Amino acid sequence: MVSTEAVWVRAVRLTAAALLAAGLGELVCDGPADPVTAAAFAAVIAIGERVRITLPGDREQTPIGTAAALAYALLGPLRGLPTSHGVLQVIAVAGLGMVSGAVPPFRTPDPARVDAVARRLLTVAFAAALFQPLYESGALDRADCTGPAYGLFVSGIALLAALCDAVLAAGLHRARTGLRFAAALGDELRSLLGIGSAIVATGMLISLLAAEMGLWALPLFCTPLLLAQASFRRAAAVRATTGQTIETLARATEVAGYTPPGHARRVADTACALGRVLGLGTRDLALLEYAALMHDIGQLSLVEPVPCGATARLPQDEQQRIARLGSEVIRQTGVPRQVAQQVARLADPCRRPDGSEDPTLPLAARIIRVANAHDELVTLARQRGLPAPAGRLEALELLRLECGDRYDPRVLAVLSGLGRGDGRPRA
Repeated sequence: MVSTEAVWVRAVRLTAAALLAAGLGELVCDGPADPVTAAAFAAVIAIGERVRITLPGDREQTPIGTAAALAYALLGPLRGLPTSHGVLQVIAVAGLGMVSGAVPPFRTPDPARVDAVARRLLTVAFAAALFQPLYESGALDRADCTGPAYGLFVSGIALLAALCDAVLAAGLHRARTGLRFAAALGDELRSLLGIGSAIVATGMLISLLAAEMGLWALPLFCTPLLLAQASFRRAAAVRATTGQTIETLARATEVAGYTPPGHARRVADTACALGRVLGLGTRDLALLEYAALMHDIGQLSLVEPVPCGATARLPQDEQQRIARLGSEVIRQTGVPRQVAQQVARLADPCRRPDGSEDPTLPLAARIIRVANAHDELVTLARQRGLPAPAGRLEALELLRLECGDRYDPRVLAVLSGLGRGDGRPRA
């Protein structure tokens, strides 16, 4: 049975391919309108694809290429003269630039990159379909859409195109990672407020100012975007360094003999799987992974290691002491403060003394506590010689006995679903 996510990816690819084929067909049959302009935009789009950047969550973005393609889709007058390239030529020129820049010669393209190119091409086609027919038919002139009104009209279409791109990207991101659509869309909308707003503004400015400046608007307004890309690359390098630091700290307890080999990584993987099902976005998942990797760092304060590192079986106050000490260590590493806050609350009960749920307890802390206890119990069961499936079932049953106080029922329900392989909570 084909999943909904696979159908979505296939639909995006096939639609983009069909539009590109139609655009290329018209280009071959009728020839390009204003070949110099078409070649200039195609070249800038191809260069933009070559200097792409990767955002958190392995989300690929091509600021310069996307801005140039959007500008071509919204291009009206050029040097005071009307243009007539139309929707299909926009698709053909943008598609040629994207494919030539994104796909290395003689190499099989990465499926994720193919999806990204298809998404960007559909976004450009959407913008062109909204703008070009109205411009070429003279409807804008008849409506006296000039001056500020024309600028607002172009801005509105650019914004709609950006929202279209966010929806397409969220669907593809969900298909690739299993993230909930609402969380994936939230990530894309937050990105739209960052680099996305710069892309939309640049594309809009190029299309508007090309009416007076001609093709000089392309290099003039793409240069600041190139500088912005350099800043994003430095930020990505900082994130990579932070990740390496956290991985190193996470192994400290294993090297010192306080936790079994691979325990921190297993807990982090389980926690991220739970977080995706529970609707956490890319940024929250990254913080969750950091906290899960370093959740045992407080054990280094113990005089004698806990057997098998199984802190989940310790008294509540001892677990809380270890969590607080680990939090203090994390605060000194330069890791985002939310990570230290999550680790500090790892051993706190889910319920208050009056039996009501504690709303201040972070979801990340609830997730890591369940993932940690589950891995510890599975490890102990393995040491007793139990087969892996039996060990997992026994661990789940033991966790359910303490559900509600120590362990969040929602997180346990999702963990049970992951154990069955469907990633959904039990009914």
